[in-house]
Amino acid sequence: MKSRKSVYSIIVPIIIFLLVSCASKTEFLIENESLARTIEITDGKLHTAQIFNKIGGKKIIPNDKQEFKLRISQGTHLEGTDVELTSEDFTFVKVLHEGNSSLGFLLENSKYELQLELYYELEKDDFYIRKHLKIESAKPVTLERIDVESMVIEDIYQPYKLKQITAQGVAEWKPGLGQPLYTTKSATFWGMEFPASYNYVKEGRGLCGYLWGKEIKPGETYTSYKSVIGVCDDPEFVQDAFFEYIDRIRIRPLRLQVQYNSWFDYYSGVNREKFIESVATVHQKLVAERGVVPLNAYVIDDGWQDTNADWSDKTWKVNQKFDTDFKSSKAQVTLAKSKLGLWMSPGCLLGAEPAARKYKEQGFEVLAKWMSLAGPRYMQLLEDRILELTGNGVSYFKLDGLFGHLNTREFELHGDTYGIPYMPQLGTADLMASDSILNNHKFDELKTYYLVAGTERLMQIFEKQHEVDPDVYVVISNGAYLSPWWLMYIDAVWMINAGDAAGGSNRTEELVYRDGVYYDTWQKENTQFPINSVFNHEPKKTSTGESQKAFSEYLWMNLSRGTGFIELYIKTKQLSETDWDVLARGLKWARKSFPYFKRSRMHGGNPKNLEVYGYSGWNEDGGFISFHNPSDEQRNYTVKLDRKLGVLPEKENYKTMTPLDNAEEMVGKIQTYGSELEIKLAPREVKVLDFK
Repeated sequence: MKSRKSVYSIIVPIIIFLLVSCASKTEFLIENESLARTIEITDGKLHTAQIFNKIGGKKIIPNDKQEFKLRISQGTHLEGTDVELTSEDFTFVKVLHEGNSSLGFLLENSKYELQLELYYELEKDDFYIRKHLKIESAKPVTLERIDVESMVIEDIYQPYKLKQITAQGVAEWKPGLGQPLYTTKSATFWGMEFPASYNYVKEGRGLCGYLWGKEIKPGETYTSYKSVIGVCDDPEFVQDAFFEYIDRIRIRPLRLQVQYNSWFDYYSGVNREKFIESVATVHQKLVAERGVVPLNAYVIDDGWQDTNADWSDKTWKVNQKFDTDFKSSKAQVTLAKSKLGLWMSPGCLLGAEPAARKYKEQGFEVLAKWMSLAGPRYMQLLEDRILELTGNGVSYFKLDGLFGHLNTREFELHGDTYGIPYMPQLGTADLMASDSILNNHKFDELKTYYLVAGTERLMQIFEKQHEVDPDVYVVISNGAYLSPWWLMYIDAVWMINAGDAAGGSNRTEELVYRDGVYYDTWQKENTQFPINSVFNHEPKKTSTGESQKAFSEYLWMNLSRGTGFIELYIKTKQLSETDWDVLARGLKWARKSFPYFKRSRMHGGNPKNLEVYGYSGWNEDGGFISFHNPSDEQRNYTVKLDRKLGVLPEKENYKTMTPLDNAEEMVGKIQTYGSELEIKLAPREVKVLDFK
């Protein structure tokens, strides 16, 4: 006779099975202490039933049952040939995996002979959940666009809405790739872990995906990039949570990278003797005499490459101005307790254009004037050279000129040669790669296919480069775009729509120019990219004679932007002892304040309207605030020490100090969290306050 317990153990599961079967419904849950996602299978169709933000105590109930979307074709790329399939076109087959941190399902579409594996991942301590697809086809099929997330959410919105994938236009390069989505009530962020994704909202539907435009053959499996959904406690601060997530997933930790660059010292006239002399001078003046921590790198900018040589067997060869392996330059840098950095242009722009002309004659993949970043032959040479230089001790790379530069971009237009779709209906056969007609939005998909292919190829190089040297520092400059997911592969991105040198006849005008671009980028356009990881071509000091006060205020305002990448553009022979004093003090302040840079942000008005503005950075222990009054009138300015400014409530009281000599009235005062601070600013004055 069976025990009561053993009978129940048989009967209860049968009852549950019957109830579930009658309802044709099965639920699966993946969760941790921060969030949960409920996956439901109803009548053979899979969808998300609920996302629970446990940190904020909010639930998302999708208004439809669409889980993902695929756009496929037979590779013709002609209008009317594409087919859109959603999760509702796929039938649930079986559960592939069910565990504490992951779920996996097998789905199929018999009409188009597609099998799809769908996976969800949630680690124990993460406040974000990932999802990806594995797609297999029984016949050749081209995946045009893959939306890993596609659902109607009541409060989802797109913070960055610009889409200017322009071929021509000064400072008009705003492609909008790799920007996240947020929600206004449920305090979540959404996106794809792929820099060239395009996440957008259309008629209340949030779509997280990317154009791909490549064919998968029978038996091949394509694995998509991963989508991510993250949560926080308050929708007003979802950007903070998103940046915290970016900080967790970046390829290398946020670091303070301080370095000298030869560009404003010698421009393309740099040589080994000049470079060695500058390295010795900078080290002597800053490190030996003034106690600055040794610089991370000394960088040879444009001028070392031999564009007269044949690059068909090895790209980016060294000219006679330097040793073939930079032996003497490395020796001097080593004496300075530092490492060597180099400028390069992946697209062979700027000082490398003569090499691109030769490549064109040799049959390499040239667009119009510049190299294709999707061209297999050239990009393999570029990969080999970058990895060789990295392995030989070059620790920093400034990659300048990717898809173009500040004024002009080039795109692959003419077919599948490099895996870029050909779209004859657009009439591109007679267009040049940078034709101004390409500014028209009707070409956006074609241009994006090239950006996706080039981005993927660069990502492969960066991953291998990290394997060679896990401490390498990589910046992408001209022709890049501001996606925070680039930080999964490199360390900093150029501001993209600013000149090398800040324009202006005085320091105030220089600050207004550069900070005006900051304001446009982060305040007006709402770009979702951490300020701590941008490259801005400053600070610059190419002459002496200005007052110590003027240089100090310019320098501290520059450093207070909170970027961890500080590149010195200086004319080493022009600086006075006082200039070196100021520069040394500024770099010491930046190192001391660097822990606050992680949460740096802008506050105040528009610099270009001569309104008071500044920057702020904080952590649990303290922070700083900078202020600039660019006008010709005295101004009083009030700021509230609260979470909007970046102040964390963990500490109640702060003591105020200043690294400059013009805010003595604030020194020693006690400020409390949530209080208002008023400061008086003279015309064109900069003040900086430290809080401990």
